[in-house]
Amino acid sequence: MRNLWTKIKKCLQAEMLQKMWKEFLWIAQYARRYWKAMIFYTALGVFGTGVSLASSVISKDLVDIITGHQTGKLLQTFALMIGFSFGNTLISQASAYASTMINLKVDREIQNDIFAKILVTDWESLTAYHTGDLVTRWSSDASNISSGILNWLPNLVIYTVKFISALAIVVHYDPTFAIFALLGIPFSALLSRPLLRRMTNNNQRSAQMSAKLYGFNQEAFSNIQTIKAFDMIRFYVDRLKNLQQEYIKMRLDFQKMSIATSLLMTLISYLVSYSCYGWGIYRVWSGAISYGTMTMFLSLSGTLTGSVNSLVSLVPSAISLGISAGRLMDIVEMPQEDYSADREVEQFAEKYRASGIGLAMEDLSYTYHTGTEVFSKASLEAWPHEIIALVGPSGEGKTTMLRLILSLLRAQGGEAWIGAGEDREQRIALSPSTRKLFSYVPQGNTMFSGTIAENMRNVKPEATDEEIVEALKLACAWEFVEKLPDGIESMVKERGGGFSEGQAQRLSIARALLRKSPILLLDEATSALDVATERKVLKNIMTDTYPRTCIVTTHRPTVLGICTRVYAIRGKKCEELGEKEILEMEKDF
Repeated sequence: MRNLWTKIKKCLQAEMLQKMWKEFLWIAQYARRYWKAMIFYTALGVFGTGVSLASSVISKDLVDIITGHQTGKLLQTFALMIGFSFGNTLISQASAYASTMINLKVDREIQNDIFAKILVTDWESLTAYHTGDLVTRWSSDASNISSGILNWLPNLVIYTVKFISALAIVVHYDPTFAIFALLGIPFSALLSRPLLRRMTNNNQRSAQMSAKLYGFNQEAFSNIQTIKAFDMIRFYVDRLKNLQQEYIKMRLDFQKMSIATSLLMTLISYLVSYSCYGWGIYRVWSGAISYGTMTMFLSLSGTLTGSVNSLVSLVPSAISLGISAGRLMDIVEMPQEDYSADREVEQFAEKYRASGIGLAMEDLSYTYHTGTEVFSKASLEAWPHEIIALVGPSGEGKTTMLRLILSLLRAQGGEAWIGAGEDREQRIALSPSTRKLFSYVPQGNTMFSGTIAENMRNVKPEATDEEIVEALKLACAWEFVEKLPDGIESMVKERGGGFSEGQAQRLSIARALLRKSPILLLDEATSALDVATERKVLKNIMTDTYPRTCIVTTHRPTVLGICTRVYAIRGKKCEELGEKEILEMEKDF
């Protein structure tokens, strides 16, 4: 049994080492980008170390001059000491400024890079993570990586140089002092192992708790209307208190460990310092060294102990970096979307935009990662100047079909492509690259905070006021926007606040129409409109001269009469309905 446990332990350790090595290589790819900044920061630190050690030697000479009454060199040495002290201060401040400046720059660049990678990560894989967790990984973990890249390796060099240089000076003047000065190293080494283990556990728990708290707060503030409506205020306040208590307990447990460790390290420091002090008194008393040499040794013993402690502290820092790298790698190493067809799609759009672009799907099959089969050999088609309706009970796959069209989900079987309006043999397979040909209005409120005009220009930055007004008219939104005191410059609050659900839907539709994409997808986008307004919006889209292909999903059959074709999603397929069945649906509604 013991042999089996030993083998398992060895396997786990080997796996952990492999994981740490992989994390190190991942961090190294960023570190290589900023090697100049790292060298600059290291050079400043090493130079500052040299100046600090030189100040210690000059301080020794000054004490010896004073105690030996060598007045001839007093002013010169005193001036030199002041100059080195001032120089050390300048270097320290310059190093701090350079560190802050470079750290901010590196932090921004790494966050931008991680942000861009998250946005092109496979959407279905990404939905496994809470948005609060994603934000925490992107902000806190990315900042930890940027700080570590700039500080960890340079500090390793700086502390090592400081330790070796201080030790060399001690050995040069009196080798016996080196023994006392190095007394603290074995103790620091013994303490590093439990500290390392606890630091690793704390960092992991801290990252998880931070993500949990952030996610809770984000959801609470985003759904404050629902919390009020269900009178859940006390419930959510209590939940926050429980989460905070859990976080506080975790932090206090770690703080207790830190206090105990700090006390032990302080006792070791006192032991080393007073041992050096006692030995120094003896050496001075016996005439082996001068009083100035003793004061220098006392100073350098602190430098040696501090350097060792700083080097030891780099180990948990490395673990913290590894944890952050692992959390980010979980995200950025998920399957990435393929945008290799961008240029081909742009050329296709340029060639066929005037005549219009449609799409077709043939024998499409899709099963969720959970194993739930949604489609099996489903087919549909939609072409310019057509409005195609998708109907069916909730949960049967209407929204899933639109996500397949947008390549947010990847079908396991069948074919799906965009095709030219006049020459339908010209086709390109649907992919993330083809999204530039779509405008999409999903379910729910999708307006951003800002003015109406800013919301519109999110999809078309160069749009004129006239183009915005025209799109608002097509979506039947101009009738209420023109009555606002500031018109299209009126403010929209977060999640469309300040407007009714129906008004926010019409603004979302107007934004999609403004983009003038060849294909428009409306996912229950008219559900909050009255039947008359819904029919008017769809008629405006159909009678618009722009050669647009439109696909709508709806629960309400009252508008099906103005649609070109109607597909019912049933039996995991898309069945085209006849006129008689459409009339029966309208009658039964």
